[in-house]
Amino acid sequence: MNPFGLIAGMAASSLLGGLVQSSATQRAAGQQAQSAESGIAEQRRQFDTLQQLLRPYVEAGTPALRGQQSLIGLRGPAEQQAAISQIESSPLLQALTRQGEQAMMQNASATGGLRGGNFQGALAQFRPMMLQNAIDQQYARLGGLTTLGQQSAAGVGTAGMETGSNVAQLLAAQGAARAGGTLGGAAPFVQALQMPAVFGGIGIATGKWNPFGGASTQSTPVGLAAGLGMRK
Repeated sequence: MNPFGLIAGMAASSLLGGLVQSSATQRAAGQQAQSAESGIAEQRRQFDTLQQLLRPYVEAGTPALRGQQSLIGLRGPAEQQAAISQIESSPLLQALTRQGEQAMMQNASATGGLRGGNFQGALAQFRPMMLQNAIDQQYARLGGLTTLGQQSAAGVGTAGMETGSNVAQLLAAQGAARAGGTLGGAAPFVQALQMPAVFGGIGIATGKWNPFGGASTQSTPVGLAAGLGMRK
């Protein structure tokens, strides 16, 4: 038995097997990294889609909030007066007020109370009352849009946080996959660097071939078998 040929064959086989395994490890790591990249792209696409869907509601909430602030005077007396005047001159309020006054006059005429003090007082209070009701209704309607915009913005924020967390996890998985592929690619060469010490240990056991180790006192093939951990 030629111990050098046996050991060289073992070394070559080990190195070749390691290279094959390294190549498979690197391919698998590349596939894992690509899968993570696809996951990141999908997460971002879903977030962009949701943001696009909610954008009209978010944009509607901003002017609605400003309208509420104007009606209650938070943006100054000039804007408050402009907001009230806009409601007062609206066609809807004008039509409702006119119809209400006509109904009151018809009722008073039928009962003979057109010139009565109660009717004149009620008629004088009717327009201011209608304007106040219109202001309250406008504020409530604007409040609905403000709430809708706030909820939509919160939904976008929550989705953004979830997307960021998911992308961070996928990036970590991607980094781990690439690191594993790098380490797997270096493994066969690390093993090759460690082979001289293995050969030296076998040489000490056999005494037949020991290019890296010390001299041995055994000179039979039995020593090779013992060095390789086998029985005769």
